[in-house]
Amino acid sequence: MSQVMSFIEMRDFLAEQFPQGDQYGVLEALGDGWSEMHLPIDEQHLRPGGTVSGPAMMALADVAMYAALLSKIGPVALAVTTNLNINFLRKPKANMDIVARAEILKVGKRLGVGEVYISSRGEDDPVAHVTLTYSIPEH
Repeated sequence: MSQVMSFIEMRDFLAEQFPQGDQYGVLEALGDGWSEMHLPIDEQHLRPGGTVSGPAMMALADVAMYAALLSKIGPVALAVTTNLNINFLRKPKANMDIVARAEILKVGKRLGVGEVYISSRGEDDPVAHVTLTYSIPEH
C-alpha cells in the first residue's frame, strides 16, 4: 500500500473534518506512512514548574498519528484512537515549540499501529515516545 493522500489533500481534509485540530498541532510534512507536526507552545500548554503539559504532548502525538495513518488509508474520518501509551523521557523546553514525528508500523484491515517521537524544536533528544493503535472502520 502506498501513500494515498498528499500534503495538500491532508491539510484540506483536516481543515474541513477536524478544524479544532489546529489547537493540537500544525501539519508540517507528510509522506508515505509518516507525518511531522508541531505545536506552538504558549501559556495554555504549560503546567506548574515551567514544562509542557502531558496532555498537550499526547494531543500532538494523537493528531500526528492520525495524519500518518490517513496518508496510508485515505480520508477515513472515523478512524479513532483505541490505545495511546506515552513515556516522558525528559523535560521539554517551555519556550520552544514541540515537534512530533509519527510513523506507521503496521496497517491491517481493522487496526493501525504506530509510534511518535516528540522533541523540542531544534533539539535532537526526544522528550517523549508514544505508541498508538487506531481502529479503522470499514470504508
